[in-house]
Amino acid sequence: MSGTGLWLVGARGSVATTAVVGLLALRAKLVEPVGCVTERPEFAGVPLPTWDEIVVGGHDIVHTPLEKRAEQLAGAGLVPHRVLSAVATGLRAVDAHIRDGYHPASHAGSQASAVERLMGDLTAFRAAHGLDRVVVVNVSSTEPPVPSVPEHESLALLEEALSDSSRAVLPPSSLMAYAALKAGCAFVDFTPSPGVRLPALHELAVAQGVPYAGSDGKTGETLLRTVLAPMFTSRALRVRSWAGTNLLGGGDGANLGDPEQARGKLESKARGLAALLGEGVTAPLHIDNVPDLGEQKTAWDHVSFEGFLGARMNLQFTWTGLDSSLAAPLILDLARLVSAAHAAGQSGPLASLAFFFKDPVATEEHRFAQQTEMLSSWAQALINPQPTSNPQPAGNNPPPPPTTDRMARRDAPGIGWGLGNAREDLGQQPAGGSGRDGAGGSGGEEPRAGDGGARPDEALP
Repeated sequence: MSGTGLWLVGARGSVATTAVVGLLALRAKLVEPVGCVTERPEFAGVPLPTWDEIVVGGHDIVHTPLEKRAEQLAGAGLVPHRVLSAVATGLRAVDAHIRDGYHPASHAGSQASAVERLMGDLTAFRAAHGLDRVVVVNVSSTEPPVPSVPEHESLALLEEALSDSSRAVLPPSSLMAYAALKAGCAFVDFTPSPGVRLPALHELAVAQGVPYAGSDGKTGETLLRTVLAPMFTSRALRVRSWAGTNLLGGGDGANLGDPEQARGKLESKARGLAALLGEGVTAPLHIDNVPDLGEQKTAWDHVSFEGFLGARMNLQFTWTGLDSSLAAPLILDLARLVSAAHAAGQSGPLASLAFFFKDPVATEEHRFAQQTEMLSSWAQALINPQPTSNPQPAGNNPPPPPTTDRMARRDAPGIGWGLGNAREDLGQQPAGGSGRDGAGGSGGEEPRAGDGGARPDEALP
């Protein structure tokens, strides 16, 4: 066997499509690896799968052909037309490996039966291509937080509940995470959805000996915050308030225009800033749907701070970017790094990949410079892996699964597990994923149902 599978949950979304186009273009040497962190010199000796060794498949509840989605992205300025024509055959080949996602509204039977189908898709893909391992990456639309139930804390209780056809105990993103881990696949959550952050799924990952990483890809406004906030604290300047406004269109704009859907995203962003500056900073944050922006996302931040003798000053910045373009190379990076971690025998949460996420698992480190050092040191350790160890940064060992009182909300990074108060009825949440139109909350498709949130006309695993 040889090669690594990249299984995208929400495979026909903007982020996933951009990643696939980019991978095909990198293989053909049509583009430079701009934005690909793993192509930096410090990763030169790390045993990562090459671009040619990555095989792509996925789940989606939408049936728009991948080539058509790429044409739409080309029209939005994300994909050069010369690249699109060169990779069209490759896009059709990948499209043949995309399977129907799980949607609770159309699924009949227990969630356990859905898991069997999703697992079957993953194991068949791995066998058909003779792959050493498969990394499942969730890039579907954001789900709201979910209420705590005892089954989320115990794997035994969870598996019993999954067999009950009258219940939908897991939201779509977590159902996909469960299926992936059960099939022996590593899992990456690039969304703020509950996903893999349930204690029962941590238990499963450790039992199966597979790694996982997340949560919520860091591509724009939060990336800047993790760079700028440490500057204020290092210079002993007092930040009094940090207000932010996000304007976005497309599918993520429509999805996050719903306050309930946006809650997990807002909580994820707020936790990172609180970890950097403390709880005493006023930090209002708004997400507004502006359909005219399409694939583009604009973030405006106003920082009020205090200097010597109480002098009041402010910093303002505007970030305008194409989230799918920023996120896609990170998806490829994560597939390579998590595959290498799995090959090295690492399991459980990969805290050293905090560099990529707004709300990283198993660590409270949000300072970007320190996260960069963590990533580099961890990657270098992969050159001479220790199969029985999963190196974590000093002082950032993964916490034990949270107790019930922690489950009522998403707590501080490294303590909370991606949960919050939400509507009780999970049965209407699509699972099996529709793709995200943009990482970190922006994009260009309709809201997708499935595999971690989705638009109703698309499909996830």
